[in-house]
Amino acid sequence: QVQLVESGGGLVQAGGSLRLSCAASGRTVSRYAEGWFRQAPGKEREFVAAISRSGGNTDYADSVKGRFTISKDNAKNTVYLQMNSLKPEDTAGYFCALAVLYSDYVPRGEKEYHFWGQGTQVTVSS
Repeated sequence: QVQLVESGGGLVQAGGSLRLSCAASGRTVSRYAEGWFRQAPGKEREFVAAISRSGGNTDYADSVKGRFTISKDNAKNTVYLQMNSLKPEDTAGYFCALAVLYSDYVPRGEKEYHFWGQGTQVTVSS
């Protein structure tokens, strides 16, 4: 089993930035993609960003394109989400997830991911 721990969440004013980290521990493998999802109170969990196992391909939700950047460091078993120009509507719990894959593609669906973290809260004030 793989355990994921998110960090870097907090309170920030609109227009500010945060960098989230997701560290994997336990039994890890190299052939995996990583994704970030978020869930606000009263709303369903939604896709935010993902990166292929090689790191060569990324995908973003339309709502965060141009503002968020996902990256990874396989040597450190860590995935990052750099969030710039934050808006109040970005307020949510952010969750990282790992997908064990045999192909180098960017998964968007929740069910494509095998391991999930417990989340870190991001609050953007106006």
